[in-house]
Amino acid sequence: MRNILLVARREFLATVATPAYVIGLLVFPALILVGAVIGPRLFNPRDFQVKGEVRVIDRSGQVMAELKNIFDARQIAARRKKDAPGSAEEVSRRIRQSSTSAVDANFGNFLGPIPEIRILDRPPETDIEREKDWLLPGSKGPKRLALVVIHANAAVPDSATGEYGTYDLYIPPNLDDRASTEIQRGLREAIVNIRLRARSIDRETIDALTRIPPVESVTVARDQERQTVRGLNMLLPVAFLMLLFIGVMGGGGQLLTTTVEEKSSRVVEVLLSAVSPMELMAGKLAGQMAASLIGMVVYVIMGVALLASFALFGMLDLSLIFYLLIFFFIAYFVMGSLMMAVGAAVNDMKEAQSLMAPLTILFVIPWILWMPISMNPSSALSVVLSFLPPINTFAMLLRMASNTPPPGWQVWLSIAIGIASVLGSVWFAAKVFRIGLLMHGKPPNFATLIRWVRAA
Repeated sequence: MRNILLVARREFLATVATPAYVIGLLVFPALILVGAVIGPRLFNPRDFQVKGEVRVIDRSGQVMAELKNIFDARQIAARRKKDAPGSAEEVSRRIRQSSTSAVDANFGNFLGPIPEIRILDRPPETDIEREKDWLLPGSKGPKRLALVVIHANAAVPDSATGEYGTYDLYIPPNLDDRASTEIQRGLREAIVNIRLRARSIDRETIDALTRIPPVESVTVARDQERQTVRGLNMLLPVAFLMLLFIGVMGGGGQLLTTTVEEKSSRVVEVLLSAVSPMELMAGKLAGQMAASLIGMVVYVIMGVALLASFALFGMLDLSLIFYLLIFFFIAYFVMGSLMMAVGAAVNDMKEAQSLMAPLTILFVIPWILWMPISMNPSSALSVVLSFLPPINTFAMLLRMASNTPPPGWQVWLSIAIGIASVLGSVWFAAKVFRIGLLMHGKPPNFATLIRWVRAA
């Protein structure tokens, strides 16, 4: 036991005392922090403003006046509030004690600058082809956004067919989609208003009858009620899957690398003069497991702190952390022992690729199927995978973090199967490790590994 602890201490210090480990441990939290701070500034459209001129040929003779009113800055601001009630409510919550003018100002900042669109009226008989030249680049003056041709029957249906017309929209090259969207939204609003007015229908009455604002659902838990956070039921399973995958694959990959390096440099021959192969294998497994466990604990603490900072801590079932640790130990011993077996059987990392590829593909399966499992955790596929080693730990953790956790007996049956897979993997790896560690030459295939296990 003393030799195992010495090997574990050496492996642990050799891993955590390197700059690469410290950098790798901090890279993920740093990326999250950078994304949280810089991301909104990179992808936030608040700095974009639609500004320029739009020429309109109104062949209906009724839409132009309403169109100019619609593109008035105050009308655009009012329309934004109506179309995005959730955003307005968010801003209002942030500035509850502010005045109405302050609410309007903050709402404008939240959605971006109000567009400045100047509507230019053109005679109905204007030549459209000649007007298109106005859109071509190279002309001086204000930015030219679009040419709009409103159909003659846009406001009143055609007397012969009874059908309404619409409009034609011509834009210059490379016009931002947000500008085109803003123009079309205003055109639609103006034409609808004219059509309703022609039938003596009040637009505000129609809006009042048809507008049903979205309601925030309330999640009822055993101890409390809270506002539902949409998307969390999908993000929580993949977050736990990521924690488990990073901890297991990071430690397993390090075990493979160190084993191959020690074998190729003949350092392992010196180590075997002081400890037995089984002590060396157990010590390396324990040392790397401790290093991987530190990294995973750091990420768990960071995730819990993040949930607490957004007042979402109550949405996390703390028992999941307990099961995460259990599944980590199971998956780590399975993956780590198999990786060590591969490292002991080959002479360099290039030779390890052929033996490691099936293991990597096997452990990528939960990533491929995480959405079907988390969305339908009680399906036959989800249940079968949660009992199929060595990926049962990943599948079961996905099911447990979903909105329909499995019954307790399935969880503990999966754990029992995982423990059995640990015993089998460690037994297999020990046989290969004992024979392959001092062997050099042609790399073995899977058939050779099976013969080694029988012979050991």
